[in-house]
Amino acid sequence: MTPQQFIETKLKDIFKEEGLDGHLGSLKISDRPDLGDYQCNGALTGAKILSKNPRVLGDILAKKLKDAIPSLEIEIAGPGFINIKISTLDLGHYVNTQSFCQFSIPKQKVIIDYCGPNVAKPMHVGHLRSTIIGETLKRLCVFIGHDVIGDIHMGDWGTQMGMMIYELSLRHPDLPYFDQEFQGSYPKNSPVTLEDLQEIYPIISGKCKIDETIAEKARLATVELQQGRRGYRALWQHFVDISIQDMKEHLQKLGVEFDQWFGESRYQDQIPPLLDRLIKSKIAKTSEGALIIEVEEEADKAPVPPLLLQKKDGGFLYATTDLATVAERVNVFGAERIIYVVDGRQGLHFEQVFRAAKKIGLQAHYDFIGFGTMNGSDGKPFKTREGGVMRLGELIDMLISEALKRITDAGLGKDLSPATLQDIAQKIGIAAIKFADLQHDPVQNYQFDIEKFMKFEGKTGPYILYAGVRMRSMLQKIRESGLKEGPILPTLLPEERELVLSLTRFDDYVLRAYEKLSPHILCDYAFDLCQKFSRFYQVAYILNEKDKTLQGSRISITKKTLEVLENLTGLLGIDIPEKM
Repeated sequence: MTPQQFIETKLKDIFKEEGLDGHLGSLKISDRPDLGDYQCNGALTGAKILSKNPRVLGDILAKKLKDAIPSLEIEIAGPGFINIKISTLDLGHYVNTQSFCQFSIPKQKVIIDYCGPNVAKPMHVGHLRSTIIGETLKRLCVFIGHDVIGDIHMGDWGTQMGMMIYELSLRHPDLPYFDQEFQGSYPKNSPVTLEDLQEIYPIISGKCKIDETIAEKARLATVELQQGRRGYRALWQHFVDISIQDMKEHLQKLGVEFDQWFGESRYQDQIPPLLDRLIKSKIAKTSEGALIIEVEEEADKAPVPPLLLQKKDGGFLYATTDLATVAERVNVFGAERIIYVVDGRQGLHFEQVFRAAKKIGLQAHYDFIGFGTMNGSDGKPFKTREGGVMRLGELIDMLISEALKRITDAGLGKDLSPATLQDIAQKIGIAAIKFADLQHDPVQNYQFDIEKFMKFEGKTGPYILYAGVRMRSMLQKIRESGLKEGPILPTLLPEERELVLSLTRFDDYVLRAYEKLSPHILCDYAFDLCQKFSRFYQVAYILNEKDKTLQGSRISITKKTLEVLENLTGLLGIDIPEKM
């Protein structure tokens, strides 16, 4: 256990001894570090319950805690706040002897649904938040010890596919995909590129809006595709393959990987038998010609509409696919927890899906992480200067170019090869946008500001990277000098003590981030840790320290700080370069 967890466990037991809920013994990091490391406010609530003076109750609790852990410094402040300070000896002992990353959470099978791009369309900035947040939550769940699957859940089905197939049949009618008599093997390589599809779709979409005859032929192509027409399925597979190849190139730059590359198409054949079961079990019913599941509950303060599964014309909806997806995740992959990282505006939709899933017996823990938007300076969703939606590739290239410019303008990297400089610039650029995004609570909107994101001071990705590079550089000099690390001493400077105390909180912050599914908690901790290391570095001699015992202690503090920071940046999907 961390020092906080150890003290909290004892204090919760003490509250129970007084006939109170143990939860009142919870600790928080003190708002007044000069008064203590941790603070417990439970005596105020407990006093009301017991009809006691809160300060008197606080004194009783503090005395019992002091008896249980004599090394603590405990004071009662104000009306009954319990301020607790850990001894420097205990801090050093914990960092010297304990291994970090010790979590006792029961292992679960977790599936995280994030990113959600569409086939045959370029990834754009609208996919960025889901991708960045989802990847960090996946890494966090893996780090905690769960068995985790990341699913991209692509949009690869629907009328847009039929539209593009029909348009291609007009442009290239001689292709074998359109010959129903063709019995041979179709070409391995796609007859079109992703750029072709991106040019084709808006054209055919516009035609369908103004010409019902064309729209009907596109719908017919969609039906034939869904019914399994051989040539259309082969052509559709090309669309999927070239789209995935493009997605992987962008996602690789972001340091994002998926375990499952499933799309909506996977579930189309699973929908009819699922609906048959729901109808037979009378969970689903017909209403005004449509098939629905009632999901409203008595405790609802506002009406919750039923989940619409099938339209009057027999067509399926996103909800139908989503419910079939949940069924496979629970019944086939054994998911015990499913986390969706989706635009916050989809909150009602997923609440309906989750309720329907539970109603039909798909028992799992469901989480909806609804994120806000990345906005421009006008407060509206971020666009290009021309007013269009910026492609993800353009954004990534812009960030890397800006990072490279800042490096060269500062006169850095003159002795590095162009390839190394490009690699460093990519790491800085990706760190800038990831940290800028992740440092906000997911539900919040935030403003895209490349000047602010790229600064090497303040709460930014480049600042975090610079701190890591400085630690690595120092430890490299220490190795080259043959200096040795040693046990962390109890005689610490105030700046040393603050840094060591921060190191003991690693597991606490990771658990908080996991419990709340909020990466911004990790960002806050990483920034605070780097600031504390900077203050430590300014006052504590290391390379020039003549006292070898003290020098060894400070080397160990530096090494442990880098270890913790590398764990944090790994969770955030940020790579620390070797040089900056």
